[in-house]
Amino acid sequence: MEQRAVMSQTKIDERVINACRQGDRDAFRLLFETYKDRVFSIAVYSFNGDESAASDVAQQVFLKLMTSIGQFRGESTFTTWLYRMVVNACLDERRKGKRFTSYGELTPTSRTDDRRPQEKEFAQTELAESVKNAIAQLSPKLRMPILLKYMEGLSYQDIAAVLDCSQGTVASRLNRGHKELAKRLGHLKGQIGVGE
Repeated sequence: MEQRAVMSQTKIDERVINACRQGDRDAFRLLFETYKDRVFSIAVYSFNGDESAASDVAQQVFLKLMTSIGQFRGESTFTTWLYRMVVNACLDERRKGKRFTSYGELTPTSRTDDRRPQEKEFAQTELAESVKNAIAQLSPKLRMPILLKYMEGLSYQDIAAVLDCSQGTVASRLNRGHKELAKRLGHLKGQIGVGE
């Protein structure tokens, strides 16, 4: 069991992809376990915290992945190819206009620490909620690069491949996204402490 956890943290290589192409269920399970949280995370932010919509999109992505893994040619990294599939699925779902709700219960619960006053914990929760809401209000064109850069840690080159645009366009969208977030969160200036 511990070995499986270690394996799922390793990068997916060509052997795993080839095994998936040949219908190896264990290989696909490894692929699923490695990427399920990332796929869901991108989708949940894309749908402003609507976990039901995000779950539907994640299921669609993995079903499509099962049937179309043979289309992966290795021209980009597997992660880039997968994220592009996720972004396209989210955009398609949004175009259909099926769901659009507010964040609801997306705020993570923080551990209770007897040393921290409840006011500080409340302020941090409110700050996190404000940031999430600000990101949710960005247009998908600006939101996706922000999510891919800061949640998934992708490079400009990888984001460009996922979004099918140039690196210059990625830089421009990130810059515009940062400016929008700064405007929306300007009222919080001074509330973010060093190291938080």
